Amino acid sequence: MATLTDNRPQDLISVVIPCYNHGKYLPDAIDSVLSQNHKNVEIVVVDDGSTDCTKDVVSDMYANDAPVKYIYQRNQGLSAARNTGIDNSSGKYFVFLDADDWLIENALATNISFLQANKLAAFVSGGHIIVNDREQYREEKSEMIDGNYYNVMLRRNYIGMHAAVMYRRWVFDEFRFDTKLKASEDYDLYLHVARKYPVCHHKHLIAVYRFHDSNMSGDIYKMFKYTLLVLQRQKSYLKTDAEKKSFVIGNNNWRSYYSMKMLATLPHKPTWPVTKRMIIEHTIAFRYHPMPYAKYLKSKTAMLIQKSKRRLKNLLFKGPGGHTLPPGKINLGDLNRVTPFSIDFGYDRGGPVDRYYIENFLAASSGHVKGRVLEIGDNEYTLRYGGGRIAVSDILYIDNTNPKATFVGDLSNAPHLPADSFDCIILTQTLHLIYNYKGALETCYRILKPGGALLLTVPGISHIHHGEWGKYWMWSFTTASIQRMLSEVFDPAKFKVESFGNVLAATAFLYAMGLPEIKKSQVDYNDPQYQLIITAAAIK
Repeated sequence: MATLTDNRPQDLISVVIPCYNHGKYLPDAIDSVLSQNHKNVEIVVVDDGSTDCTKDVVSDMYANDAPVKYIYQRNQGLSAARNTGIDNSSGKYFVFLDADDWLIENALATNISFLQANKLAAFVSGGHIIVNDREQYREEKSEMIDGNYYNVMLRRNYIGMHAAVMYRRWVFDEFRFDTKLKASEDYDLYLHVARKYPVCHHKHLIAVYRFHDSNMSGDIYKMFKYTLLVLQRQKSYLKTDAEKKSFVIGNNNWRSYYSMKMLATLPHKPTWPVTKRMIIEHTIAFRYHPMPYAKYLKSKTAMLIQKSKRRLKNLLFKGPGGHTLPPGKINLGDLNRVTPFSIDFGYDRGGPVDRYYIENFLAASSGHVKGRVLEIGDNEYTLRYGGGRIAVSDILYIDNTNPKATFVGDLSNAPHLPADSFDCIILTQTLHLIYNYKGALETCYRILKPGGALLLTVPGISHIHHGEWGKYWMWSFTTASIQRMLSEVFDPAKFKVESFGNVLAATAFLYAMGLPEIKKSQVDYNDPQYQLIITAAAIK
């Protein structure tokens, strides 16, 4: 087994290997790092709640190799495992290698040489190989990219394999893997970074992707749903006509790519029972590839699906003026249950419905996000919607457990927050957790500069958090209550209050359906009698 020795400390590379029940593959991944000719490496294996031999592999085979560190956490998903690896490593550069893949000889030296030659690049990416041992299949994926990398990334994920990427450490001082995403989290990170910073790419082969039955990418519908969600999240950032055009092309490319894959994997034998997911997959295949699907319609399975779709049509949203079913004729279908689909607001199903309204409001109000900005809990929205207009980003947290907080305390009683100091306060989904909400609004007014903006969102129709925040959940609001509260603190002529939602959006949110599970036209329809989210922009 190779022995690692220090080369140059400033060139230390942290290779983070998340592992969930892939212990049988793990030695190939670790050995591929240990055999690299660049020896200044630390390996961090993050065991994401595995129930197989993962821990034994590390302790039995690599106990004496100082560069191999083992960390266990309860199962939280790939994004959380990668973030844990970041927090428990010290390299100047980062590589994320899945436990079932491996690096090609000289991969680390190749990528680090490109970063050293391109001092401003946030990350470098290269080519990769796909192998399927069972079918003795091998394919090389290597290409050169011309033009604006962000534009190309909007059109397609030209990287394809995460292990072929090497990041500079400072990238993760600003960005992390989004734990709300259950797939395409690497594509999400590429887009965010490439939008803001230079990146580079080459065609040298860096890593090997092992294709097997349990690959995440094998879940085509999941990849379809999350990849489109990731791309949609870039919409508010688009500035140039070229970016907007690339965004449209990317949407079409991804829909065509994954729908064709769905069509290719549809069963040709009758399958029972017919599930909602099967219906969705057939609908997607038909929508984007009607001619090939017409041939498939000859199968008994397809005819069974079509019959089931007709049974479910009364569940489809009809919008204003839609028909009303007579009493006793409503088919509740999947909603015929007394528990939600998720206890996590829909984060595990593609993202909560209410975040659509919140983030649209912030995008529309982004001109106010500038100068010195205070946000509660973290500064994700400050950075997302303020960008280069931010001079100082402050974070207020209720106690001292958040190391990124610049202020600690209760917003309703915070004399230590400086008066007339902030150009903007982002107060999203927080006011309902504060018993003395009037005191919190008075604090916001006091600490804003003249002309500064409070961007406020609060829940209307909502369930209560199942976790730690449930015990602090004090209020739900309406436009009338928010208007009354703000008028006691701000000039009524200088704030605007709006509500968003409808009966279907509210129902979807209460059932914790994910945003991708309802249509954009459905979530965009606004009925003020069903106030899911209330927003307010108030100027001092």
